[in-house]
Amino acid sequence: MAERLRRVARRTVVVVVVLAAAITGASFGYDLATGGQASRPAGLRMINAGGFDTRYRTWGTAGSAVVLVPGAFETADTFAPLGAALGTDHRVFAIDLTGTGYSRPSAPFDARHLADQLIAFLTAKGLTGSDAPVLVGHSSGAAVVGLAALRGARAAARVAAGVVFLDGDATPLALPSFAGSLLINPYRTTILRLALSSAWLIRRIYSSQCGPACPRLTTAGVAAWRGPLQQPGFESAAAYQLRHGIPSMTSGELGQLRASALPKRVIFGADDPQLTPAAAAQAASRIGAPPPVAVPGRHLTMISSPRQVAAAIRGFIRSIRH
Repeated sequence: MAERLRRVARRTVVVVVVLAAAITGASFGYDLATGGQASRPAGLRMINAGGFDTRYRTWGTAGSAVVLVPGAFETADTFAPLGAALGTDHRVFAIDLTGTGYSRPSAPFDARHLADQLIAFLTAKGLTGSDAPVLVGHSSGAAVVGLAALRGARAAARVAAGVVFLDGDATPLALPSFAGSLLINPYRTTILRLALSSAWLIRRIYSSQCGPACPRLTTAGVAAWRGPLQQPGFESAAAYQLRHGIPSMTSGELGQLRASALPKRVIFGADDPQLTPAAAAQAASRIGAPPPVAVPGRHLTMISSPRQVAAAIRGFIRSIRH
């Protein structure tokens, strides 16, 4: 009986080793087969400043400036509906953060480095001092604008007239401590590329985050979300966030933002599963903002409710002027 158990155990080990080798070989093969350079759209607007090559979009030619900063897996294109809505009476800018989209990748991909990129962009575009913009950070982009505003307050010329947290609270997102260790290459790369190759999965995630008010993703819409995530640097940025978490601010930094005289506002989707009304109220209290403003939608309110978000931002800008 004991000998039989030993034989079964040896065979099991052999089978496991063979399967692991086969899966690893298949993963390496898939990564090699799909490792070509992804195409880039023509006519991208880029600016080189502060060691960053930043891709950006603009809407509007008159009025005070507003700069939109995306969250994880988002780009400047995510803000197209909001940019158009705000651009009727404001100069609106949106950027691709390094590691996601068409900006040149530049590690590390933490909130402080991304804030440096934002400050470099603002300085290069002359959006400082009396022309400092309202900074709007979506989701994890809230941490980027919050840190940029704090750092800019210590600079020779301010970089923010006010800060808006849109569908975000700038706090860390808890990830399992072992996630970064388990999802190692070649498997991590394979999983990311398989996920991006699935139009069904992209539509599913978009629908769950955006809600019924958002237009259904067409084939072109799927490509618009997929393309930026196939650019160099995204896989490295994803790996960094698996190990260290999404961009966020520390409790001390949030306290500094609360203590600052900088005007602040929180805007959130009334049905956002990630930022509930109670969490939005906590976020506003944490940074010294008035009660948060709710707009229709889930987590992608700049797509589901661009006019309502634009109206909330306009109201914030009017409150700053008065």
